[in-house]
Amino acid sequence: MKTNSGRFFEDYALGETIHHAVPRTLAEGERALYHALYPARHALYSSDDFAGNCGLEGSPLDDLIAFHTVFGKTVPDISLNAIANLGYADGRWLAPVYPGDTLRAQSTVIGLKQNSNGTSGVVYVRTTGLNQRDEPVLEYVRWVMVRKNRDTPAPETVIQDLPETVTPDRLVIPEGLDFTDYDFTLAGEPHRWGDYAIGEQIDHVDGVTIEEAEHMLATRLWQNTAKVHFDATHRDDGRRLIYGGHIISLARALSFNGLANAQMIVALNAGAHANPCFAGTTVRAWSQVLDKAETDAPGVGAIRLRLVAVQHIENTETKPFALRGPDGKYDPSVLLDLDYWALMPL
Repeated sequence: MKTNSGRFFEDYALGETIHHAVPRTLAEGERALYHALYPARHALYSSDDFAGNCGLEGSPLDDLIAFHTVFGKTVPDISLNAIANLGYADGRWLAPVYPGDTLRAQSTVIGLKQNSNGTSGVVYVRTTGLNQRDEPVLEYVRWVMVRKNRDTPAPETVIQDLPETVTPDRLVIPEGLDFTDYDFTLAGEPHRWGDYAIGEQIDHVDGVTIEEAEHMLATRLWQNTAKVHFDATHRDDGRRLIYGGHIISLARALSFNGLANAQMIVALNAGAHANPCFAGTTVRAWSQVLDKAETDAPGVGAIRLRLVAVQHIENTETKPFALRGPDGKYDPSVLLDLDYWALMPL
């Protein structure tokens, strides 16, 4: 048999390292497509001149382009037979990715837990993205619910303790980054690090209705082959599930209105895809400031943000800043709950 039907839960072994196939060289075309798919406008990723004035060699590709590319490499080995991508933790961007860089990925299985129904289990992996010089550019942990294909004994449950947050001392600041002469006019907003208070909530106001063609193009762009995103017969309801990363990028782009100067994402503390999303959904976003920290880079501060994407539900009153109900479960309107660190001018 020459075709690949994907791995099932019983096919993973604790400690196994998987080297994912098909490295990918990224070019300016990825930037253009990314900005066509999402209303992405952060200046550092839009202008070589702006990035150069901030001490970089040029405008890097959006941090989430690197994330999606590395994530897509892992799908055939990790989540081709996934029921759901459940969460993220301990993620760090380790170096900027520029047009011309080639990315590949590898993952190590760090945890396994069979579900009580015996028909699926959760696989925990730590994934690293590397460039053509074998330099790590990105690392993160994610856990995925995967179907079982055979009636095999449950493996011993192993779940690693993961940090609740990436501490500020572990943040990697790109070499040369300097916000001393940051141009707030060109960036689009006057708000700097000191203007944000811990606990502050920001309604990003704008909304985008997702079209079927857009999310299909995005998923193909990242070479994400998960069946739930392509094959309408793979789900009982006959609907194609929108790739969670599409929601991440959409929400991040919407957050520009109010956080235009939260330029570079440098860490992913936690993330959950709270409810499924389908074409035709209108997505809005809000953020909450969770923490702030100074860095050693000139003029550069770090801000920890919770980014929440919400969907409009017909005939339902949208609650401002809704997150969880009295039972502790996510509100039905919540699509994404993402906790990350970004760099912002002081």
